[in-house]
Amino acid sequence: MTLVLRYAARSDRGLVRSNNQDSVYAGPRLLALADGMGGHAAGEVASKVVIAALAPLDDDEPGDDLLGRLREAVSNGNGMLNELVAGDPDLDGMGTTLTAVLFAGSRLGLVHVGDSRAYLLRDGRFAQITHDDTFVQSLIDEGRISEEDAANHPQRSLLLRALTGNDVELTLTVREARAGDRYLLCSDGLSGPVSEETLDEAMRIQDPQACADRLIELALKGGGPDNVTCIVADVVDVEFGENDPIVGGAAGDGSEQQPPPDSAAARASATTLPRPSRPETEPEQPTRPKRRRLRTFLILLAVLIVLGVGGYFGYSVVMGQYFVSTNDDDEVAVFQGVRGTVMGIPLHRQVEDSCGDAGEDCERIQITDLRPAYQGTVRNGIVNQGSLADARETIEQLRTEQLLPPCTEENPSQHDVEPAGRSSESDDPSDGLPTETETTRPSSFLGQQDENRDEGERENSTREDSTREDAKQDAAVGTARPVQEPGVDCRTVG
Repeated sequence: MTLVLRYAARSDRGLVRSNNQDSVYAGPRLLALADGMGGHAAGEVASKVVIAALAPLDDDEPGDDLLGRLREAVSNGNGMLNELVAGDPDLDGMGTTLTAVLFAGSRLGLVHVGDSRAYLLRDGRFAQITHDDTFVQSLIDEGRISEEDAANHPQRSLLLRALTGNDVELTLTVREARAGDRYLLCSDGLSGPVSEETLDEAMRIQDPQACADRLIELALKGGGPDNVTCIVADVVDVEFGENDPIVGGAAGDGSEQQPPPDSAAARASATTLPRPSRPETEPEQPTRPKRRRLRTFLILLAVLIVLGVGGYFGYSVVMGQYFVSTNDDDEVAVFQGVRGTVMGIPLHRQVEDSCGDAGEDCERIQITDLRPAYQGTVRNGIVNQGSLADARETIEQLRTEQLLPPCTEENPSQHDVEPAGRSSESDDPSDGLPTETETTRPSSFLGQQDENRDEGERENSTREDSTREDAKQDAAVGTARPVQEPGVDCRTVG
């Protein structure tokens, strides 16, 4: 006995949503459905990335470790989400549900997280085989509300678990596969507006494609409040099953022709990749090269999706940052982006100088105008400026706190500056000396004074001696100015 899958998959954006954030994959070994969530296109990206991570499972026989293969693939997809969120914090909150089946003859592995569902129709009995990871379901489990109350609960969409890039507990089970089993995987866009009794009735439609069409139609008749996606798969005992996978929803390539919306089923089929027909008598072996090419295409598509999304969000992250550094003229300036280059292309650009919009009277800051301790810091870049306003504030702090004093003229002579405490109109050596309360001049300066020196001796002193004595006095009281070095002790003005 050879058990294979015969399957159909459909996805529709619904009547309210502006885009489809569901992604679906149905192949001979893998059935997977993800319902993305997050603002803008983030949910669409999340579901695409996770489905792309699982798609390679459809290539080969999974072996005995069904759950290990599923766990590893889901972990890879969740890791990709983590990298995207780390690259752009605005994506925090992006995530997706996942319900997937890995088929291996008489057994199948099931992985589930979130509120997408899997149902089984076996021996005439239709039942849900997954457990919703929602707040409302936890209330039902605790007996606090009934299933009827849950349908109208204001927090019925609140998830307790989903793939968001963080660690999450998955539900993994192995089930027996039997000929005649029919599986339904669906997003809450179907299970929400359509009752379980109505789903049961539609699941009796014999052809999987017709059944999937009917399910989409029922969801749209129920108001289509959300994206709606479903997979219908029969376990059959035949020599050959389906070989061509179906990729749809957000994970599709968008190449489908859009037919006139004559019916809800027609609208649904428009979002599903076309499935090439295969003659019933065609042997399995000739189809393998085609399947390999398709698998290769899907893997490359997954890589391109991740690179494209990563590049887009990476560029957004880069251009959303600012830093303060120096330009080619050694002027302090504000830059947008990050320091460094890629293949010789700079990852930043100057957006304004140190004056910004301060006006013509503003003096631009040269790197040598700053205290030496800060010159290296600014040259290396003051990063982590969250906005242009933050960068401008950093510039203002440099201007008010780290500028060197203006450079002055060379050391003054006796004719330029009178020693502190001495009057030019007095020859009395005691004039200007510190009083008991003055601390301007150290007492050591006075210790060598000869108080018995007469006025004549002081008047006969040479000009050289007088100049030398004045210099000593100036040094003692701090009025002599040492030679200044621009960029070290002072800054050049003008």
